Amino acid sequence: MKAYFIQLFNYDRYANLLILETILKAGGPEKAVQVMAHLLSAQQIWLSRCKGEPNTANVLWPDWKAGAFEQMINDNHRGWINFLDYSEPDDFDKIIHYHSLNGDSHQNKLSDILAHVTNHGTHHRAQAGQHLKLAGAELPNTDYIFYLRNKQ
Repeated sequence: MKAYFIQLFNYDRYANLLILETILKAGGPEKAVQVMAHLLSAQQIWLSRCKGEPNTANVLWPDWKAGAFEQMINDNHRGWINFLDYSEPDDFDKIIHYHSLNGDSHQNKLSDILAHVTNHGTHHRAQAGQHLKLAGAELPNTDYIFYLRNKQ
């Protein structure tokens, strides 16, 4: 399971960088930038929850600039891969207890959270892609299967 999630987070980084490149080429359409900022902030929040650390990023829709995204994408990726590298097989069934940003208490299995984080990224990259398309940009192929075919 560890190798599978590492592969998904590697894909996530790849796809985020492709969308970022398109955002920058298109001149940074505001809505696409907002959606990517949200995606990156949410990744940081979920990583803190999974690690049992206090949440330092408490803004789910931050006003970040696209010029800072490449570093954030790489930092988020490094954080997730490091977390996964040190995970044991039984950890993926572990229940993570956390609080939402409005203070509500929740719990979910780690593997379900990991699936959520990667699916959340795909969802919001598609939204950013729609905003980019409306701005006249040509979208890159960010399909997971395309990534798998071409990563060798």
